[in-house]
Formats: sequence, structure tokens, C-alpha cells
Amino acid sequence: MTAPTPEPAAPEHDLVVTERRGAIALITMNRPRYRNAQNAAMTFALDAAFGAAAADDGVGVIVLRGAGDHFSAGHDIGTPGRDIHKDFGRVATQYWPHEDKAGAEAMFVREAELYLGMCRRWRELPKPTIAMVQGACIAGGLMLAWACDLIVASDDAVFADPVLRMGIPGVEYFAHPFVMNPRLAKEFLFLGDKLPAARAAEIGMINRVVSRARLEDEVVAIATRIAAMPRFALALAKKAINQAEDRMGLRDTMDAAYALHHLAHAHNALTSPDHLAGQDAKSMKDGMK
Repeated sequence: MTAPTPEPAAPEHDLVVTERRGAIALITMNRPRYRNAQNAAMTFALDAAFGAAAADDGVGVIVLRGAGDHFSAGHDIGTPGRDIHKDFGRVATQYWPHEDKAGAEAMFVREAELYLGMCRRWRELPKPTIAMVQGACIAGGLMLAWACDLIVASDDAVFADPVLRMGIPGVEYFAHPFVMNPRLAKEFLFLGDKLPAARAAEIGMINRVVSRARLEDEVVAIATRIAAMPRFALALAKKAINQAEDRMGLRDTMDAAYALHHLAHAHNALTSPDHLAGQDAKSMKDGMK
């Protein structure tokens, strides 16, 4: 297996690398220097990779992973590749371009497409998806993992949504009270601390925990077994469970929480240096235990 090319040498089209292994498509976020922080370029590259795998009859299961020591440190809020003001078109929504818009309109439209819209789109992929998580899975990284059907983590993985420090009630793909019970979701958000993989498995947020050395082999073994199942039956089973979650209120909860999320952004813009309340990647990292 050829290791993904690290930044900064990698050109933009290598922000995401896809490898075929039999009936498994392994999609790798490839910004290891920045802990796979997700800028818009990477997000659209991920969508293209997911779409190609979904359309390929030879692919039975899609695995999402991150190059380097970490799955993803979340949305890009400060790397040299941050492209918050650049418009990449529309895939997940029918909103208009945000590049030439101002204020809350620009932020609401951008995040509806790139964050909430994209994760919902990937959740509905008709093929099973597995998040292979090592190291940090923070905020926007959580959204990627939660949008997958299964999550398998290494024993050194940690999960956190620390955005309350920004004055924001939670990430845009607000699945918290569904992937854990509501009381634990409150603790998770109120403290913003790191949740170890063992605890995440204990509360049912992830499926399995293995050593980092065994992580890839475990995920490939699971994916291989799933890929041997009838393709259409897998799609129907996934659809049935997703529909059940939506009827339990997942989609409506996300819509309501997204509105509150953007109320927080607008409040920050009026009362602090920026829509993130002056927080940056370092201050967010320093605040977590």
C-alpha cells in the first residue's frame, strides 16, 4: 500500500486519496500536517470520492479514514488552506452562492451546504460506510464519523465537541442526543472534554475499539464480511434504520439545532471579534481535558 502524500507538497486534488481493496473503497482524508482539518476543497473532494464509490458496482463497502496520527481535528479554522470565503458550487443543497453575500446570510448558506448538507448527503449513501478513527475526532470530525453507519476506533482515539467555548450549542450535524443519551449529550457539550474510545463504546456511540496496530485489519475484515452480503438488501436495511431515526426526530432535531447554531454565530459577530467568538484552533485545543 502506498502511503498518502503529506502536505504541503500534495496538490489540491490529493487532499483526498481513494484506494480499492477488493470490494472495499478506502477513502483517506489527506491533510495529516493539519490533522485532517476540513476545508471546503477537502469537503468537495470527499463528496466526489463518496459519489464515485457509490456509483461503482465493484464497491460493496466504503471506509473513511484520516492520514497520519489523527482522524480529523474538525473544520478548518486557521490553516493556510482555509477557504471560508470561496464558493465551490452546490451539491447538497439548492442555496445560492455565498461568496458575494454578507453577514448571517453568507454563513448560513455556506454551512448549510458544506457542513449539515454534506453530512446528510453522505449519511444517505446507499452503500454501508465505516469510519476508521484513530487519534483525535473533534467537532467537524465527529460529524464525519457520525454520518457513517459503523465506527471502529483505535484505543487511543478521543471524541469531543468543544464548540460551546465559541458560544455555539454544538456542531451543525447535531446528532448528540441520538448517538448517546440526552443526559450524556449534555455532559459532552457542557464540558467539551475528550471522550475516550473505551467510554464511547461503553455508551454505544461507536461499535468497536481495537489497538491502533490492529485497526486497519479489523476494519477491512468487517468491511469484507459486509461486502459479501446482497447489495440491495444492505441498501434497504440501511434505509429502514435511517428512516426510523428520522421518525424518532433526528432530522427535525438537526434543523432546529442548526437555527440555534446560526443564532449563536450572529450573536458572536455582534458581540465579539468574529463569528467564532475570537477562538482559534490553539485556544480550542488548550481548553479540552
